[in-house]
Amino acid sequence: MHSLLLSLATTPSPLPTPTLRDGISEDQVTPGLLGFIMTAFFVVATALLIVDMVRRIRRVRYRAQVEEERLAAAAEADIDAADAQDGLDGGTRQGAPKANGTGPADGLSRPRE
Repeated sequence: MHSLLLSLATTPSPLPTPTLRDGISEDQVTPGLLGFIMTAFFVVATALLIVDMVRRIRRVRYRAQVEEERLAAAAEADIDAADAQDGLDGGTRQGAPKANGTGPADGLSRPRE
């Protein structure tokens, strides 16, 4: 085993030949013009798909951000409306009904509607 490795390490590699082997033509070795055109087409198509995907992702992210801001503004408007309603009734809230269900338990009157 050791002698096999030693012989492989000391054997020079064959020199590359400047010409093709017999029976092989240049068209069998290189992709040619059609191969170049197909490769260029795939590169351009991939680049266009990536640009389109980035644009769509950015649009979805922007729409989500706008929707989030809209919901936050609506929630803030609801809170402001509730605060304004609390300010209109003088800060008094209706109490729980009496045991017999006729009115507020602590004697406060209900605001007129």
